[in-house]
Amino acid sequence: MKHLLDTHVAVWWLTDDRRLTRAHARVLERAERSGTPVGLSAISLWEIAKLVERRRIELDQTIDESLAELEAHPGFAVLPLSARIAVESTRLGARFPSDPVDQIIAATARCHALTLLTVDERIIESGAVAVG
Repeated sequence: MKHLLDTHVAVWWLTDDRRLTRAHARVLERAERSGTPVGLSAISLWEIAKLVERRRIELDQTIDESLAELEAHPGFAVLPLSARIAVESTRLGARFPSDPVDQIIAATARCHALTLLTVDERIIESGAVAVG
C-alpha cells in the first residue's frame, strides 16, 4: 500500500464526481488492477456518513450499502484508528488545519508511511504530510 485517500477523494470516487483528478483516478485504477489497495482511514467512513446525514452529498445506494461497498472493495483497505495515530495527530504542527478529522487522516498517512491523495490546499501547504 502506497496511498491514503482523503475523504473528498473517496466521495468523488463513490459518486463519480468530475472533480476526481485524473492522477487520483489512475492511482485508484492501478490499485484495483494490481490488487494493492489504497488506504482509507476509518474516520473517513464516519465523515461520509455525516455528509449523507447532513444532506451534503447524495449516494445511489443507502449509506449502509455504500460504506459496506467501500469496506469490501478489493481496491481499498480501511485503516483503523490507533493510539499511535491519535498521538501523531497532535504532532502535525501549527500550520496544519485544526479540523480533527483532517488531523486523524494525515496522522494515519504518516503512521503508515503513505502518500495522502488530497486536493485540500490547507493540508498541502502545511507540509506536514506527503501528498499526491
